[in-house]
Amino acid sequence: MEGYTSKPVVYIGSQELAKISALLPSNKKRSMIVHSLVSSLGLMNNPKASENARRLQVVSPRKASYKDLAVYHTRDYLNAVLDASNLTTDGEDQETDILVNAEFGLEDDCPRFAGLAEYVQLVGGATLTATKALQQNLADIAICWDGGRHHARKSHASGFCYVADCILAILALKRPPVQSANPTPPNTLSTVRKPRIMYLDLDLHFSDAVSEAFYSPVSFSTPQVLTLSIHHTAPGFFPASERAALSNPSSPNFDPFTLSLPLKQGASDKTYECIWPIVENIRKTFEPDFVVLQCGVDALAGDPCATFNWSLGDSPGSMGWCVQKVVNEWPGKKLLLGGGGYNSPNAARAWAYLTSIAMNKPLDLETEIPDHVGFPLYGPSFTLNVSAGNMNDHNSEEDLGTLHTRFDNIIEVLQKRLAV
Repeated sequence: MEGYTSKPVVYIGSQELAKISALLPSNKKRSMIVHSLVSSLGLMNNPKASENARRLQVVSPRKASYKDLAVYHTRDYLNAVLDASNLTTDGEDQETDILVNAEFGLEDDCPRFAGLAEYVQLVGGATLTATKALQQNLADIAICWDGGRHHARKSHASGFCYVADCILAILALKRPPVQSANPTPPNTLSTVRKPRIMYLDLDLHFSDAVSEAFYSPVSFSTPQVLTLSIHHTAPGFFPASERAALSNPSSPNFDPFTLSLPLKQGASDKTYECIWPIVENIRKTFEPDFVVLQCGVDALAGDPCATFNWSLGDSPGSMGWCVQKVVNEWPGKKLLLGGGGYNSPNAARAWAYLTSIAMNKPLDLETEIPDHVGFPLYGPSFTLNVSAGNMNDHNSEEDLGTLHTRFDNIIEVLQKRLAV
């Protein structure tokens, strides 16, 4: 197509996926709101592009099979979530149901709901469909905004997450050998190595399930996976995990491939701009072939979590600025996933804007929301941008200096491990 680079951006979406994902109790209707805005902004229409722009190719997801899901999840857990007859019943079976639900985390923030089996299969399958597009070299960038469920565990639902699609994607990406994404110097033999995958999590909440799935403080080989979570943690703040604290290379439990970068309340564009060189140095040291970028948007200003003060905009340190760095400046293939975000119109704004960045044709942040079925949700501004609020940023220069010093030490350890 004239004006476009050869490979499209693969965008996973279908009416069935949107309808099923919209049943998620924590984010009812969000999926339909997101895909509706992306469509109404014309991103799926592929109008005549500017130079170096990428077209968007919408791909319907396939359902994940039992075998696909069992690559990580336990048989007992899958039997519990995939059998529609396991929905809570009345009478004599109710006590048994309560015990089963508790065993698999299907209570409190992760209740059973009608359509759960289809949800697990479709969301798991959607992320795996995006992953396969990268593996088959059909695209260098793939997007699945319905994925990014980073709290789901092997045999336990948690934090609004029922299927460990992030982990399933990483496990799939580990398998095929690839040519290194980093150029081979002239007059040297090209080598094929096992693919390296960097998982970068931008969600407000720590990526506990993903980080812990690949955590290995004692390893005699070079791990293929490095996880880095940028998040908030505090006593009583979900999730409770010792891995959520700032990574410490002096700890006997330290794993340089499972990294945690916590920020204090009110984290703003300025704070993200300050820590971004840490992210860049980790990427340059690890040299991933694939980057899995979890784009949870609950750190944005205006989210009900009301913890960070991040903006969507294109100013240095904003979410759009950070994602643009990953998508358009880093080598290798990228998988963009969704995640948290409990102001649904703002989630739609963010993921539509990030989609345009992936297409290398970013929308103007003052773009007016088009007239469509979801239009009334976008007041009072009725524009694309999500601006920062007035929250104080509690990340002091001293705090940020501590982060840089700590990660300088971490990168030294990482370099030594990679040299083995």
